Amino acid sequence: MQYEDFLDTPLGSIRIEANQDAITGIHFAREKGQSKSNKWVRKAKQQLNDYFESHRQAFDLPLQPQGTDFQLKVWESLRNVPFGQTISYGGLAERIGRQNAARAVGMANNRNPISIIIPCHRVIGSNGDLIGYGGGTWRKEWLLKHEGVLI
Repeated sequence: MQYEDFLDTPLGSIRIEANQDAITGIHFAREKGQSKSNKWVRKAKQQLNDYFESHRQAFDLPLQPQGTDFQLKVWESLRNVPFGQTISYGGLAERIGRQNAARAVGMANNRNPISIIIPCHRVIGSNGDLIGYGGGTWRKEWLLKHEGVLI
C-alpha cells in the first residue's frame, strides 16, 4: 500500500510518499492530490517542519529509494554530507570510489527520489557554482542559505 500527503514549505508544496515500511519519495509538487497518511508520512512531515523552522539538522527516518545499484550508492553517500557543508560532484564520485564518474554522479543526483532528506542540494560544481538541482536553482540556493553555507 502507498501513502502520501503534502506539506506547505517556504519552497512550495512538497509531496511525501511512503509505504508501510519507509519513506519512498519526497518531491516538489505542482498541485496537491489526495492525502492518505501513515506513521512514516506523519513523522516525515514533522521532521521536515522542524528542519524548515531551524530545529533539526539531520533526519531520522527509514528510507527506501528505488534506483540502480550505482544510484543507491550515490544516494547513501549523500546522506553522509553533513548539514551546512557541501561537496562537489567530483568529490562525491571520489567518495564512492569512482573518481572519473562526476557526470554519472550528477545524473544520479538528478534522479534522487527523496529530496532534502537525501541532501542532493549539498552537491555543487567544482568551482562552487550552484548547478544541477531538479527542484530549481532558486530552491538549492534557499536550502544552502538556510543551512548557513551561503550568505
